[in-house]
Amino acid sequence: MADVKVRKIVVSVDEIFHEGGPKAATPLKRAAVLAVIENPFAGGYVEDIAPFMDALRPLGLDMAKRLLDALGGDPAVVEGYGKGAIVGAAGELEHAALWHNPGGYAMREMLGDAKAIVPSTKKVGGLGTHLDIPITHVNASYVRSHFDAIEVGINDAPRANEMVVVLAMTTGPRIHARVGGLKASDIKGEDGLR
Repeated sequence: MADVKVRKIVVSVDEIFHEGGPKAATPLKRAAVLAVIENPFAGGYVEDIAPFMDALRPLGLDMAKRLLDALGGDPAVVEGYGKGAIVGAAGELEHAALWHNPGGYAMREMLGDAKAIVPSTKKVGGLGTHLDIPITHVNASYVRSHFDAIEVGINDAPRANEMVVVLAMTTGPRIHARVGGLKASDIKGEDGLR
């Protein structure tokens, strides 16, 4: 399997103090890391693409570490996460699905004992395509206060023969979350859902 060829990596961090209401005691941080990589399957149909997931594992771990570092380096502050991928026009949606395993497991490994499945999204698009990365709580997907999304995109990617792979993490619930549902303080931690 071909090596992963990275053209660029972008890291961004939002620090949110309020959403029009009172200032939060602790600002919410929402971070994303995006890597623009060559799509080795662009331009034609390839039946056996699954081995590329193994090639993507080191990139996933590197990106998860960059993301954690951008949030201060302490896994204990991370409460939400998500992932996604954008495939350039010479690729297919299934190429983005290759990111599910290496991206999700990299974050779960970096965070230690995260129990919830890492939510994901993907699409095919051209230069400047944006993607909304879904976010849920790292230990219980049903924690409503942590349902969120982070919009990501890069102005010069993906080129037709590229993919943009994305990981995202947050340090807490939406600012001023107040629509009920399961609270983080009530997580049982048994199944990744509640």
